[in-house]
Amino acid sequence: MRKTQTGLSAFLIIVVGQIISLLGSTMTTFAVSLWAWEKTGQATSLSLTTLFGFAPTIFLCPIAGVLVDRWNRKLVMMLSDLAAGLATATLLTLLLTGHLEIWHLYVANAFVGAFGAFQFPASSATISLIVPKEQYGRANGLMWLTSPAANIFGPILAAALVNVVGVSGVMIIDLVTCAVAVGALLFVLIPQPPRSTAGQEGQGHLLKEVAYGFRYIFERPSLLGIQLVFFTKNLFTYPALMVLLTPMILARTGNDEILLGTVMSVGAAGGLVGGLALGAWGGPKRKIHGVLLGMVLVRLLGQGGVALGRNLWVWMVANFLISFFMPIINGSNQAIWQAKVPPDVQGRVFSARRLIAQFPTSFAMLWIGPVADKVFEPAMLPGGALAPLFGGLLGTGPGAGMALMLFAGGILGALIGLGGYLNPVVRNAEDLLPDHDAAPIAQRNSATPAAKHKVAGVA
Repeated sequence: MRKTQTGLSAFLIIVVGQIISLLGSTMTTFAVSLWAWEKTGQATSLSLTTLFGFAPTIFLCPIAGVLVDRWNRKLVMMLSDLAAGLATATLLTLLLTGHLEIWHLYVANAFVGAFGAFQFPASSATISLIVPKEQYGRANGLMWLTSPAANIFGPILAAALVNVVGVSGVMIIDLVTCAVAVGALLFVLIPQPPRSTAGQEGQGHLLKEVAYGFRYIFERPSLLGIQLVFFTKNLFTYPALMVLLTPMILARTGNDEILLGTVMSVGAAGGLVGGLALGAWGGPKRKIHGVLLGMVLVRLLGQGGVALGRNLWVWMVANFLISFFMPIINGSNQAIWQAKVPPDVQGRVFSARRLIAQFPTSFAMLWIGPVADKVFEPAMLPGGALAPLFGGLLGTGPGAGMALMLFAGGILGALIGLGGYLNPVVRNAEDLLPDHDAAPIAQRNSATPAAKHKVAGVA
C-alpha cells in the first residue's frame, strides 16, 4: 500500500511531477512551433495557435473556478494533465498518418485550454491548504519553478531531438512525462478547505457562485485596482512578447533553430534563478513592491532589450531578465491574494481575477500576428514607411517590424507599472485589506477604507 504524503512533502511531490510533465509539454510545443513556422512562414499561424490555447482557458475559468471550489482539487489537476496527454496523443496519430494540418493544432490547443481553465485555480488554491501562510511567497516561488525548470532544457532538447527522432518522437516523450505527473498526484493528500463566512455568503446555484467571484473583487477596490493594472498591461504589452518573440528571432537569424532554442533555454534559466530566489527569500516584505517594481524592470530591461538586440548575447541576457522577474511579479501577487481570500472561495475568486487580468490578451492575439505581418514588417523593410524613423535604433529587414512592436510594448508596460504606484488604493493594498484568517469585521462602514475592504474570516 502506498503512503499518502501531506503538507510540505506533498507540495514538493506536486512541484516535481509538474516539472517533469512540463518538460515534455515544452518540448512538444517547441517542436510543433517549428513545424508550423516551416509550413507557413508567418507569425499569424503561431499567433492563432497560441490564441486557440489561451482563449478557452480564460473564458471558461469563471465556471471552472466554481467547480474547483465544489470538487476535489487533486482530481481536477489530474484531469487537466490527462487532457493534455490526450491532445498530444491525437496530434501524434495525425502526424504519423500524414494528416496533420495547422487547424488541428488550433483544435488540440483549444481542448487543452478548456481543461487548463481548471488547472490554475486548483493549483493556486491548493497552496493555501497545505502550506503555512508565512511561507506563501516561498511556495509560490517553488511553484513557479515548474515552468522555467522545464523550459531550460525543453527548447534546446526539442531542437536537437527533432533532427534525431522527429516531431513524433518528441510527442512520445511528452506522453511519458504526462503519466509521471498524474502518478505523482496519486501519492499526495490535498484536504478540502474549511467553510468560511464568505463561502456561506457565496453559496448557491452555479451562476450565483460565478457572479460571487466577481462581486468579491469589485467590492474590494484594492483587489480590483491590482487586477486593472494587469488588465492594462496585458491589453497593450504582454501579447506582443508572448506571440512575437519566437518569429522575430527566427526572422532575424534565418530560421536558426539552435540559436532560438539557446535563447529560450537561457530565458528559462532566468525563471529558474528567479523562482529559487523567491523560494529562498520569500519576496519583499511588502509584496506590492515585487508586483509593480518587477513589472517596470521586466518591461524596460527585458522586453526593451529583446527588441533592441540583434545578436545571441543580447537576446540571452534580455530574455534571462524577463524570466528572472516574472516569478517575483507573479509570486508576490499570488501571495497577496492567497493571504486575503478565504480558501473555500479561492477557486471562483482566482478564476474571476484571471478573467479580468487576461481577458484582453485573447483579443490582442487576434490582431498581433496580422498587424506584424501586414503592417509593421513591411514598414520596417529598407525603404519602408517606418524604417527612416526607427531603423537606426532597431535595424531594418525581416523581424525589425516585430522588434518595433516589442519595443513600444516594453515602454508602455513600464509606464503602467509606475502608474500603479501613483494609486494609493493599489500601493497600499496590503494595509487596506485584512487577511482571511483575521477576525471578521462585523459591520461595513463606507467612510473608512479598511471597512470598504471587509473580508470575512475563516470559520
